[in-house]
Amino acid sequence: MADYLPLVLMLGLAVVFVVGSLVTTGLLAPRRPTVAKAAPYESGIVPTRGLPERFPVRFFLVAMIFIIFDIEIVFLYPWAVVLGQLGWAGFVEMAVFVVVVFASFLFLLSRGALDWGPLMRGRLRPPGATDPSRTTTSTVRRVGLDGREAA
Repeated sequence: MADYLPLVLMLGLAVVFVVGSLVTTGLLAPRRPTVAKAAPYESGIVPTRGLPERFPVRFFLVAMIFIIFDIEIVFLYPWAVVLGQLGWAGFVEMAVFVVVVFASFLFLLSRGALDWGPLMRGRLRPPGATDPSRTTTSTVRRVGLDGREAA
């Protein structure tokens, strides 16, 4: 039990610090709400209207891909340091790991997870996939797949 005493004390101190910080902030912080403080604010731009559409899921897919490759790099550095001690078994294990991660990356590419730009001309959009009125107020003129102007 004496071996765990420093751990329990550190955990207790952490809890006391967190609770103390929250209580102190709640008691001492000034409460002067204003419209400007309640407004959303990002990058120096105050929004004048709501979002036109939901946040794209593709952003989260790219973020998850980034995290997966970061984790792979974290595993590759120590493996490279001790590769001589691991021998062929360590090489095969890491090769399997890299192949699995790369195969998942190829699957995401095939599903279009990283297609950010406009749709390619070779792909046909299903009917009703986009709202045709969406481009009527745009300053960019769109050309359909058959060569006629869309707007």
